[in-house]
Formats: sequence, C-alpha cells, structure tokens
Amino acid sequence: MSFLELTKKRYTTKKYNPDRKIPADKITELKEILRLSASSINSQPWKFSFVENEAVKRELATVSYFNEQKINEASHLVVFSAIDSIRLFEDELLTHLPAGSQGYYNQFLKPLSETEIKSWLQHQVYLSLGFFLSASVSLDIDSTPMEGIQSDRYREILGLKDYKPLFAVAIGYRNSDDANQPSINSKSRLPLEKIIQSI
Repeated sequence: MSFLELTKKRYTTKKYNPDRKIPADKITELKEILRLSASSINSQPWKFSFVENEAVKRELATVSYFNEQKINEASHLVVFSAIDSIRLFEDELLTHLPAGSQGYYNQFLKPLSETEIKSWLQHQVYLSLGFFLSASVSLDIDSTPMEGIQSDRYREILGLKDYKPLFAVAIGYRNSDDANQPSINSKSRLPLEKIIQSI
C-alpha cells in the first residue's frame, strides 16, 4: 500500500477492541522505529515508555482526563517524554554527538534561556510522533495521540527522573463499531489550496 493510501487509512481511534493485543514482534518493531526517529543535530533527547501492564495502564488512565476509556481498552500505551535536565543533556547526550553538532548547540542554543532550550528539546520529541503514527498504520495498528494527560502524575507513576512526559499514544486494534473510522465518518481536512503554497 502506498504512503498516500496509508495516510487516508489512518485516523484517531476512539474505541478499541480490548480483547485483541498487539503481537510482541510488532511492538519490538515499533520500538526500533522510534529509536531510529529523526531529531535536530541527532540530539535524541527522549524516552519512550511502552506500557503493557494493565494495572499501570489503568493508573495512567485515571490521570488522562477524557482519554481514560481509550487507554483502558487499548493494547498498549506509549508515553513520549523529553529530557527535562539541561545539565544531563549537555553532560551525557551532547557529548556523544559529532563536533559539528556540539558546535551548533553551543553557538545557537546554549545562549538561550532555560525555557527556550527545553522547548527546543521537546520539539524533537514531537518529530518522533509523526514517525510513530505512520509506522503504526503501516503495521495495521490503530492509534490515538493524546496531550490530555497529567504530566506530573505520569512522571510519578512511571518513575521518570529528569524526563517530562509530553503526550501519550494509545495503540491497539479498533472496535468494529468505532464511529470515527473513515469508512463511517469521512476525514475532514482543509482544501489543498488553503494549506499548500506553490512558489
């Protein structure tokens, strides 16, 4: 199937089949795909938590606002976190990068405020989200990206020191009566001429 056809097929799943779990080999493949995600200067300032344990998943669901049912029904919950310690990033991650990448960071990013540097680090994690959603549909896995999480509680439940959870993605297999699937509810997107500029 072409990438365009996969894009037409992908949608934000609202209702999962709780009895169908993603096979371990596909989870392993998704983990490797995330490991290979792109980031500016190859900074990789992220951590990805794959939650399969039902008790932990239920606990996270309770601090996920309107997403509780989706998380409880889904096969897995993947939490995307950004490094939240600039010192740790500079001492451990930056030092493994080539001189050119270190030079870029030191010249253009290090002089910025702490808030601006952390924002840049978090933007790298968002790059991996698009990669992950596309990878999921290519493996016939449905997904629901969600920023509606209580980040501090997620951090506490997952024991994430020096990393801040930004968002989560429920993954699994749709319930056949999910009303949001494209065969029932057509995708709504802006017209091409509204969003594409050709120069």
